[in-house]
Order: sequence, then C-alpha cells, then structure tokens
Amino acid sequence: MALFLLLVLVAIILGLIGVVAEGLLFLLVIGIIVLVVDIVVFAVRWSRRSRPLR
Repeated sequence: MALFLLLVLVAIILGLIGVVAEGLLFLLVIGIIVLVVDIVVFAVRWSRRSRPLR
C-alpha cells in the first residue's frame, strides 16, 4: 500500500512539473502513465486477494 501511495505522489508531482514548466510536457505524460500503471497493478493485486478460499 505504501508503494501505491508513493507512486501516486510521484505521478502527481511529475504532472504538476510538466504543466507548470514550459517545455516539459513529457513529464505530464510520464506522470499520467505512472498513475495508470499503478492503478492497474493495484487493481490486479486487490482482485487476487479478494477471491474466496476453497
């Protein structure tokens, strides 16, 4: 869970720098990609945990 939150913070910071700094729009794109990948990994791990044991 800590890794998930850390990656979300990194994505937000990269996105803010990409928006504010002129010519660094690629940081915004990298931030969005990191956020999407992080959410997908979290969802996959969550779905594996929530399965009932037989």
